[in-house]
Amino acid sequence: MDTAELLKKVRKIEIKTRGLSSQVFSGEYHSAFKGRGMAFSEVREYTPGDDVRTIDWNVTARFNSPFVKVFEEERELSVVIMVDVSASGNFGTSKQLKQELITELCAVISFSAVQNNDKIGVIFFSDKIEKFIPPKKGRTHILRIIRELIDFKPDNTGTNLEVALRYMTNVIKKKSIVFLISDFLDTHHYQDALKIANRKHDLVALRIADKNELNLPDVGLVKLRDNESGKMVWVDTGSKSFRKQMQLNQVKLEATLKDLFTKSGVDYTNIYTHEGYIKPLMTLFKNR
Repeated sequence: MDTAELLKKVRKIEIKTRGLSSQVFSGEYHSAFKGRGMAFSEVREYTPGDDVRTIDWNVTARFNSPFVKVFEEERELSVVIMVDVSASGNFGTSKQLKQELITELCAVISFSAVQNNDKIGVIFFSDKIEKFIPPKKGRTHILRIIRELIDFKPDNTGTNLEVALRYMTNVIKKKSIVFLISDFLDTHHYQDALKIANRKHDLVALRIADKNELNLPDVGLVKLRDNESGKMVWVDTGSKSFRKQMQLNQVKLEATLKDLFTKSGVDYTNIYTHEGYIKPLMTLFKNR
């Protein structure tokens, strides 16, 4: 992709996702992810209804009139987005590819974070750590992240969530909000790494899926390529038993992931390529 085309795509995503962040997500994001505590801001005169526990007795005695302490939330947080850039993200049969949906989600989260004066960083991973962009503030930083999301070419094609989670836990020292965005098509065991990461940070999982992974259409005999392994295989989508088995595999995966996230104490939601991401993301934020 040449520079002009890349900048055009970045600008298009910025316009769409920045507006959504301002109009829809900013308040919900602020409510869902709290700061580190309350810090003293100033004193003001007491008004009926103020909590008497906030009265500053020293100032009250000095002016012979009641004054109260005012506190503000220590808002600044660090947000880390863990992005699965494995080859399965190149799948999509509806409105967009999984990777395109992931790019928009990351942009929305990034603008929501910056509008709340939070830092934002990204970890790109496949079955290894592909790239780490440390948390920073500012529009220029977000545009760099969006450029990387659009144009990034990973070295590897597989998925290893355990490697990614352990890396994040080691490299991010300060307690942060961590969004783990993936289709979770991973055969490795990562439950322990998930629990450790969630104990240290506030971890949220966003599972990206396509409806035809659950309900494979009948289009006859087709040759499919496993994006992660590179293997080509002929499958008969006209076979009811084959389609049923594929459906059962997806239902089993969803049940396994739900159980895994619940036991690990991780908030999560499913986001599909054929649907908008506003509703599931808003519901997730509101339920926290």
